[in-house]
Amino acid sequence: MGDFNHWNPAAHPLTSRGDGTRSATVTLPAHSSHGFRYLAAGDYWFDEEMADSHDGTNSRLHT
Repeated sequence: MGDFNHWNPAAHPLTSRGDGTRSATVTLPAHSSHGFRYLAAGDYWFDEEMADSHDGTNSRLHT
């Protein structure tokens, strides 16, 4: 979840991919930057190591 969905965990439900992973698709405007993090069971927050950047609190995605 991220600033693109007002940090709402229900805004983009994950869908099973059949290989044991889950995903969600989000369309973002071009030439923008967004903060995001992952929220796992047990209120465990974690960052994306392969994100475009990190701002100290969140992972950042630049489109």
